[in-house]
Amino acid sequence: MDTIYVRKLSLVAVLITIGVIIAPFLWFPVLMTKAYPGQHMINVISGILLGPLWAALVAIITGIIRMSLGIGTIYSIPGGVPGAILVGITYKIMKRSKSIRKYAELAALTEPIGTVLIGGTLSLLILAPLIGDLRMVSKLEEGTIPALIFLWSGWALSSIPGAIMGFSIVTVINKVLPRLR
Repeated sequence: MDTIYVRKLSLVAVLITIGVIIAPFLWFPVLMTKAYPGQHMINVISGILLGPLWAALVAIITGIIRMSLGIGTIYSIPGGVPGAILVGITYKIMKRSKSIRKYAELAALTEPIGTVLIGGTLSLLILAPLIGDLRMVSKLEEGTIPALIFLWSGWALSSIPGAIMGFSIVTVINKVLPRLR
């Protein structure tokens, strides 16, 4: 088996494990769901160190394990995957550009865009009606835009601190262990 593939699989396993282990300790209730900034931190780390597809895999498996253990919600999938993918794609684009290559770690700060704007919108407009989440669907009666702003603000309380934590960790990792990239 290819050494790079084995390293990536190993890092996937480690990040999933960390994401599951910190979930019961690093969460708080927000609006109609639970906020897990640790998941957003893992999304940033996996997006930068592994790339968009591997990061999506980390987010999906971590979310499924958390749900099966009762320490996560169904919203962890649409809340985690878009942020992880966006970080991975942005990092790859920034890394290829000679003029902004040295700032590539700033891709971490795109995680809230993927999570809040894309994931939050998908959750409110597609997932909540699909699973019959009356708490979320009832917000739509106030209008789509007010409901989205309400949900986005709650999700931002989780995503922004997580992205900042992930950015800090990736910055340290890239200075201490540059070969890990």
